[in-house]
Amino acid sequence: MHTPIPADLRLDPQWIIPVEPALQVLEAHALIVRDGRIFDILPDHEADSRYQPAEHRRLPGHAIIPGLINLHTHAAMALLRGYADDRSLMDWLQNHIWPTEKRWLSPDFVADGTRLACLEMLEGGITCFNDMYLFPEASIEVAIEARQRIVSGLIVLDFPTAWAADTDAYLQQGLALRDRWREHPLVNFCLAPHAPYSVSDRSFEKVATYSDQLDLPIHCHCHETLDEITQSLQQHGVRPLERLRRLGLLGPQFIAVHSVHLNNEEQAMLAEQGVSVAHCPSSNLKLASGIAPVTALQAQGVTIGLGTDGAASNNRLDLWQEMRLAALLAKGASGQADALPAYQALAMATINGARALGMDAQIGSLVIGKQADLVAVDLSGPENQPCFDPIAQLVYSAGREHVSAVWIAGRAVVDGHRCQTLDRDAILARSHYWRERLQRH
Repeated sequence: MHTPIPADLRLDPQWIIPVEPALQVLEAHALIVRDGRIFDILPDHEADSRYQPAEHRRLPGHAIIPGLINLHTHAAMALLRGYADDRSLMDWLQNHIWPTEKRWLSPDFVADGTRLACLEMLEGGITCFNDMYLFPEASIEVAIEARQRIVSGLIVLDFPTAWAADTDAYLQQGLALRDRWREHPLVNFCLAPHAPYSVSDRSFEKVATYSDQLDLPIHCHCHETLDEITQSLQQHGVRPLERLRRLGLLGPQFIAVHSVHLNNEEQAMLAEQGVSVAHCPSSNLKLASGIAPVTALQAQGVTIGLGTDGAASNNRLDLWQEMRLAALLAKGASGQADALPAYQALAMATINGARALGMDAQIGSLVIGKQADLVAVDLSGPENQPCFDPIAQLVYSAGREHVSAVWIAGRAVVDGHRCQTLDRDAILARSHYWRERLQRH
């Protein structure tokens, strides 16, 4: 007899859904975690004799899936949830959000807002979020405290804010932040020019240069509204994507957030350039921006991930809702019931987001050697029964309330439906504090 191999954790769910390969569902299998990574996935009767885990969790009625990846959010805006609802994008931004941020934005605001967001996201199975906001060091420190992966966007704007006075200051402070935190295992970075209507050609050219030199993704709002396109035609003589193409920004490193209003030539351009799209269906509907042409983009091979946007324009940081809505919108808009089937919606929330961020060698699917970012979803309740197809059940029936446990790099961050790394009562107290301050003014 051979000596059992020591391991840190063994999980025995009813189903393991690796996402890669697509459509695979493993029953009566165990997942083994060692040193923060997926060490093995094998039939459970083989695991009995092969491994000796320090912890063994049996999860009847559960599916284990990869951690969800929120490809676009402004985490700290959780403190502005419901603050200026039922307004169009530019009215919402120019007359409500930006003036409020100008008055109140600070490291404390960002830290408190990000804690609230991380608590919500972790308990909903989001293990990694791609963030775009000011005072990014505050967000990074909170994500580390929460033991959650963050891709910190080094924001670039062409107007002064409480964080930076001009484009050069945004870039210098952002790159210094990257130098300080780049070795941390939970922290990655991207360049985050806000949008074509808020960033100049000169600033975009600098972003393109730094992206090439430092091999950083670029994360940018793009073609969100018809007004944005009209404004670009008036000021630059071309639509925003063509302007970005001429400035050298488009390529596999570029994440085009929203991409709602695309003509046929622009859809082909995204495919040819290898651009990824961050699809934010709830936010796009709530702000009346429109419906992205997801079915057409998929047909051309464009990588599409899912984002929640900020809680101020959604108002949930809930990728389960985004998966279901993305699938339903694709079907309704195309008139094809087989458009965006459940397994593709799940891929959008996992491996596609990882690919867009250049992190697919580490996260996004349950593959031996990848980081053990895992979500246990309880499908045993009446609202999820009978379960003929667990992948379809995850997308069309399940929700974040069914997430019972979450591990990041093999460490439990949610157990018994409750976050283990953040102080819920303190976070709620601070959210009440900010609500009272903002209401008084």
